[in-house]
Amino acid sequence: MPERCPLITRALGGTAASALILLAATACSPVVSVENADVPQWRATALPSDGQALLEDSGKILNRDRIIQAAASVPAGDYTLTITCDGGGKAFFAVTLAGKELTEAGAACNGSRETARITVPKTGRMEISASSVDAPLLYAYHLVPAR
Repeated sequence: MPERCPLITRALGGTAASALILLAATACSPVVSVENADVPQWRATALPSDGQALLEDSGKILNRDRIIQAAASVPAGDYTLTITCDGGGKAFFAVTLAGKELTEAGAACNGSRETARITVPKTGRMEISASSVDAPLLYAYHLVPAR
């Protein structure tokens, strides 16, 4: 039986071949390891600093240990926590106020940004911890007043 659309078949064949070549070239490209990554350079594009941030951090999670940042006195109010990570897997961010958990948020480590709304019921010491079971990875977050 004759082929009905030889032009489409040839076009799809060419597209598939191009995709295969691109995939092979990407697989052979050198990948910068998380351990050698320049965190400030990565953060500049992944999650630029916000001048109104009450609490922010970025760095490398190289093992399963939590990395904790604290602010002595965060005023009561509504806030937005923006988080991102890169390197594969997922990162988790736990937010506590005076030792009590306010929320926990997660981000897929593919460079996308996630946000969480947080209501702080009273002024107090806040801690944000970053962790992952998928280490190593890069992470960044900032907490700003809700707009």
